[in-house]
Amino acid sequence: MPIQRRPAGPVEDQLSVVDTLLALPYPESERASEAPRGWGGPGFHIAVLHRSRDFWDPPGPEAFTRAEEELEAALTALVTALTGRHGAPGTVDLFPYLGIYDGTDEPEEPLDLDDVPEPLASLRNLAGSLHVWSVPTAGRWLGVTVGQADREEPYELLAAVGEAATLPQAATRVTRPPGSQPSPVPAAPASPDCAPRTDR
Repeated sequence: MPIQRRPAGPVEDQLSVVDTLLALPYPESERASEAPRGWGGPGFHIAVLHRSRDFWDPPGPEAFTRAEEELEAALTALVTALTGRHGAPGTVDLFPYLGIYDGTDEPEEPLDLDDVPEPLASLRNLAGSLHVWSVPTAGRWLGVTVGQADREEPYELLAAVGEAATLPQAATRVTRPPGSQPSPVPAAPASPDCAPRTDR
């Protein structure tokens, strides 16, 4: 689980954290990362760049809307900045990593859900899709998204870094099950190791 630290604010601060993730050695075991606001393990880092309020006692439904809009605006600003550095991003659809398909993209051999590499294994329980860039100079790929661990938890702007070999080359199209909610929160059914979610 991510450690609770003060999130980075402006885009410049967020880019600084991203730079740290791209250069930082991977931990030998899964634990809190040496990067600010992050955690990681063999072959991956994840960091929280911005966090909304939580929703254990929200004042009303508009609190969810405001938080979603705030985090989506932050994501857009960060994607714009990263596109200036690395070019246009690809998109990884995270629903197939939960065994969810929209009926048009199910592979002949479904993914082994017990063998999903990190950081995709963690992100699939938090978000619906991921903006990704390959960073050949670092031998890594970089992804950003907005996620939420559960209905009562804050929305979080997340950055993730993984080994180049774990970037799904074919998964560049966002597809979602009919009636499902867009990113950030995956729709039920959840994976066996993830508690079921309740759609808003």
